[in-house]
Amino acid sequence: MKKLILVFMFFSVVCSAQQDAQYTQYMYNTIEINPAYAGSRGVLSVFGLYRTQWVGLDGAPETSTFSINTPLNNKKLGLGVSLVNDKIGPTNENTLSADFSYSIQTSESAKLSFGIKGTANLFNIDLNKLSFEDQDDPQFQDLKNKFTPNVGAGIYWHSDKAYLGLSVPNFIQTNRYNDNDIAIFKDKINYYFIAGYVFNLDRLEYIKFKPAILTKMVEGAPLQVDVSGNFMFNDKFVVGLAYRWSASVSALAGFQVTNGLYIGYGYDHETTNLRKYNSGSHEIFLRFDFLNNYNRMTSPRFF
Repeated sequence: MKKLILVFMFFSVVCSAQQDAQYTQYMYNTIEINPAYAGSRGVLSVFGLYRTQWVGLDGAPETSTFSINTPLNNKKLGLGVSLVNDKIGPTNENTLSADFSYSIQTSESAKLSFGIKGTANLFNIDLNKLSFEDQDDPQFQDLKNKFTPNVGAGIYWHSDKAYLGLSVPNFIQTNRYNDNDIAIFKDKINYYFIAGYVFNLDRLEYIKFKPAILTKMVEGAPLQVDVSGNFMFNDKFVVGLAYRWSASVSALAGFQVTNGLYIGYGYDHETTNLRKYNSGSHEIFLRFDFLNNYNRMTSPRFF
């Protein structure tokens, strides 16, 4: 039964719109969807994330992400590099991206950044992992290291307390073909909007609350809306909840281990019929900021 579900999932993707990898803790992984985020933390920042989705379902999605971003000398420029490996069923994608941003000061504590993203994608599909009645059907042949380039852009406004962003990580709609020129896999354009605000709930700022939202639109797929609320205690401990519209509810937690090192975890409980066939999704990440006496944040950033 689980393999039949996987086949249905896979061909739903093949026959309609392919969406970018999704993240529950998107507020910490912004550079993957918005290149204008590069350098916005004001320090060299290294980020790694692993997500396993729909645990217990054969061939369910797995995503690994690694990124580095930093401001350049004059602080107006930012640079980032990221690598994403995304697996689902018989498909395996590796995406290498370079991000460049330029920021202007809009007030004493706020900046507006403009970013561009260049991407190289290698796509593989191994149909030996699935069974077909007609093995010679030309629509169902392996693809090995199919290379496609892309380009994207974004804008990102942020202060110490708030942020807003609009982005399109990939402007070019990509069709992957086999030798008979039959489209079997399509990457559609994804549009993102993100926002968040940090509230101080006490005078000493020991307790902070940050609501956040991410919306994603892609042709041929339902509108995705993620809303979350996180509490931070004494700039150390973070707990929260998130909801993905008509898809899942999530529990979030994080800990500021040192001034530079932060670890986070998220668990998703599916609210669709798929919940009958899996035990949820897990997501864990590490972020390390290289701080020094001349280039450091006065308090841990919530985003």
